[in-house]
Amino acid sequence: MELGILSLSDLQTDPSTGKLRDPGARTREIVSYAIAADQAGLDVFALGEHHSPDFAVANPAIPLAAIAQATSNIRLTSAVSVLSTLDPVRLHQDFASLDLISDGRAEIIAGRSAFLEAFTLFGIDPADYDDVFAEKLDLLLAIRDNEHVTWTGRHRPALDHLPVPPRPQQNRLPLWLGVGGTPSSAERAGRLGLPMVLGLIGGDIRSVRPLIEHYRAVGQAAGHGPDTLGLGLTSHFYVGKTSQAARQDLYPHYREYLRPKTPGGRGWLVGPDQFQAVSSSFGALMTGSPQEVIDKILTEHELLGVDRFMGQIDFGGMPHSMVNNSIELLATEVVPTIRKETSFPPSARKQGTPSARKQGTAERLTVSSHERPLGPSG
Repeated sequence: MELGILSLSDLQTDPSTGKLRDPGARTREIVSYAIAADQAGLDVFALGEHHSPDFAVANPAIPLAAIAQATSNIRLTSAVSVLSTLDPVRLHQDFASLDLISDGRAEIIAGRSAFLEAFTLFGIDPADYDDVFAEKLDLLLAIRDNEHVTWTGRHRPALDHLPVPPRPQQNRLPLWLGVGGTPSSAERAGRLGLPMVLGLIGGDIRSVRPLIEHYRAVGQAAGHGPDTLGLGLTSHFYVGKTSQAARQDLYPHYREYLRPKTPGGRGWLVGPDQFQAVSSSFGALMTGSPQEVIDKILTEHELLGVDRFMGQIDFGGMPHSMVNNSIELLATEVVPTIRKETSFPPSARKQGTPSARKQGTAERLTVSSHERPLGPSG
């Protein structure tokens, strides 16, 4: 099982000035977390893409390139690349270049996004939300899998046996689909035989089991073997020295991150009782002592067949020291036990393919029909 960290680069208001934090300082801070994760031996670092003043990073490939120059082993991925508003040619070129710079460590997690700012900024009609994504995903796969591309669609000019340089160092860029919880997104991932990353932002982790079963059933019906149907999970994350200290330290930042920033804006208020529920044994929030976090990750691995877990490590204005302490505890106390319990071979960790992560995965789940959306990526 792979373990890593994730940043969405949110910019919170500095209480001393009443202004949003400086995006340059915030980006450099994120780069330092990725370097710390690499030095600590974590498997993957993921960086989000947003097109709102509330976030620092609009193009993950650029900070990831800086990270690539300062790291040696950790895999580097977007989380997610908002494919609906991007040109697949440029997206593949950006991450192929990142792959060359990083000596073959780049990946893409592509998603639709639930934020409308990008659609307005890039002139995409939200009414075409799913059609545009499906078409651009088709083109991205064609570029990834072919040296010369012939392709036609409705939302972009055609390509007639054209090369799309540069090619990555890897034979092809690993591509995951980011899914927020909708059955249609899980079905698409299964039908195409693509590994799926499910974002959990609330609720009970057991509620997503039917969606994951559905994904695997669709994939297997389409002729894809279990080794190609990888599963990643992301959730808000903080590990502290004790259960009480972790919750006490995290709560104000978790509440700040999720609260609506404008009247009627997106988000919700999290009270103490809700916080306790979502941080319980089966709650989506991954927090607590090292042993609590170990137990919850192993529960997800056994219950859902998770191949990769990425914790959203910094949000809600968490201090730099708090994030670094959490990374250190993750690396020194959580990761060794998880790797031992899931029997993941270190030699395979750099490969970035579901087949390299299947050893130790719990038995496959049986099919059910119930789905409930839990995340932001569509």
